[in-house]
Amino acid sequence: MKTRDGSIPDDVIKRMVAESYDLVTDSPTKRIYEAVKRIPRGKVATYADVAEMAGDRKMARTVGNALHKNPDPGTIPCHRVVNSKGELAGKYAFGGAWKQAQILESEGVEVVNGKVNLEEYRMDEYDFLN
Repeated sequence: MKTRDGSIPDDVIKRMVAESYDLVTDSPTKRIYEAVKRIPRGKVATYADVAEMAGDRKMARTVGNALHKNPDPGTIPCHRVVNSKGELAGKYAFGGAWKQAQILESEGVEVVNGKVNLEEYRMDEYDFLN
């Protein structure tokens, strides 16, 4: 077994352990990450949509908090989550709103003035059930 040499600060280790625990237990955070993985490429979902897919539409704010600490953006596509007006996250956690727009556009989602047309790009209700 390896011992800690102090090269990683304690607060970082505590955060890593907490995030790892969230990924392997049945927690709201894990359900949120699993829901976000179901948003198809070329589509978006709102925070409330993700909360509903995760089991409780009332935890939309929790969705935002979970996505802010997304441990694996390559697998958990949090860039596909927008607010109820279709607006991108002003402080997108992985590079700013421009980065979120860039990734969405690379997937075929049109972004105009920091906003996505939900009527056109919101995932279908059928996708919520699967």
